[in-house]
Amino acid sequence: MHFIKMQGLGNDYVYLDCTKAAPADLPALARAVSDRHFGIGSDGLICVFPSERADFQMKMFNADGSQGEMCGNGIRCVGKLVYDRGLTDKTTLTIETLAGIKTLELHTQDRRVTAVTVDMGIPIPEEPRTITCQGMEYRGRPVSMGNPHIVFPVASVKDFDLQIHAPLSVPNPAFPNGVNVEIVEVLTPGHVRMRVWERGSGETLACGTGACAVVCACASQGLTGREVTVTLLGGDLHIRWDETDGHIYMTGPAVTVFEGEWPEGKFQGGN
Repeated sequence: MHFIKMQGLGNDYVYLDCTKAAPADLPALARAVSDRHFGIGSDGLICVFPSERADFQMKMFNADGSQGEMCGNGIRCVGKLVYDRGLTDKTTLTIETLAGIKTLELHTQDRRVTAVTVDMGIPIPEEPRTITCQGMEYRGRPVSMGNPHIVFPVASVKDFDLQIHAPLSVPNPAFPNGVNVEIVEVLTPGHVRMRVWERGSGETLACGTGACAVVCACASQGLTGREVTVTLLGGDLHIRWDETDGHIYMTGPAVTVFEGEWPEGKFQGGN
């Protein structure tokens, strides 16, 4: 099985071209390839399929095998994969996800994609609320990006113990499917710093939907403007929440790390 390892700001996934054929047990395969000691090592598995509704379909699985609705860093790499591999010559693409169809603008140099702008759709912020989970209280602002997020402003992301928010990421009364947790430190109206604890993966170096949720939450409270540089552990994303159409746009890099063959005996996630 041929695979490609790709990353967007260090948010790394194993990618499969499933436009002709696909493994039968993708959750098991995701768990096997994601293992950083006995597998390839990644935050999960992303597969590119044909689509009847868009140019391509993206299916993403977290490191624990659970399927996610959407991944902002991952979808940028999908755009790079299909263009660089000659599966399309379009620089404007539509990708079907469980969070809806997303439109990508590919930025190319020497016939290779270097960065991608993604129309991430219309975010849905809620009012800040206090949530009780496993006997602890958390007060943050939920935001839906097609997948669930909750954003917590803090004085310093560097000094914050993000793991104390980890119980929210698993199914709980407030979030039956779990939630992605972001903490954010506002530096200026146009610049924030954040960290993220992702459902099914733990803390990752970056999260595209999380960065969008952070800007939506901060702008909604007047803490920032609507065009913000978001600094994550893996680097910077540019996020713009358009006041006219209500859509939020994310621009960031997409990088191919390496590619190889997954042994036949491990095709279904075996040892």
